[in-house]
Amino acid sequence: MARLPAMLMGACATAGLLLAAGCTDAPQATPGSLVVDPYVDLPGGGARYAGDVTVGATQAVLPGTPTPQAFAAMAGDTVTFPADQVVLTAEAQLIVARQAEWLTRHRDFRAVIEGHADEQGTREHNLALGARRAASVQQHLVARGIDPGRISTVSYGNERPLEACTDEACFERNRRAVTVVSPAGAGV
Repeated sequence: MARLPAMLMGACATAGLLLAAGCTDAPQATPGSLVVDPYVDLPGGGARYAGDVTVGATQAVLPGTPTPQAFAAMAGDTVTFPADQVVLTAEAQLIVARQAEWLTRHRDFRAVIEGHADEQGTREHNLALGARRAASVQQHLVARGIDPGRISTVSYGNERPLEACTDEACFERNRRAVTVVSPAGAGV
């Protein structure tokens, strides 16, 4: 019997050493360091990722992750309007349809639609025109099934031009509605 406790103590000591060896802190990956795949030498070659990883301000973002940048790239965030118009062109309707599709897939995002006008006209006229342009995009999104509670509008009139203008080509770029998305809890 005296031998049994000695054997148990030896077994416990061995188990303790094995546990201690297995519980050491693994080295943490630091930005810019290589990450080693422990499964790379197994049949099948381990995990492989061939795409690009876009580095955000604080962390890497895998392609396909819903972000405002992904929304702009996939759906398009800007529609333009003819002079003094608020009706969406056929091209603008296609962009808004893609926006609605994206927002349908990513229900945890909300949108603020910014209405803009060119520098021609009075401040009051341009603010009203920007508001009607934003409302036009909003109405199309709602008609495509987006909950109105997820969408708000704001008009900047001619106060936030893409560039200062003196010619029609430039004025066309400033007559726009921009859909800005953010996660629902982020508050745009």
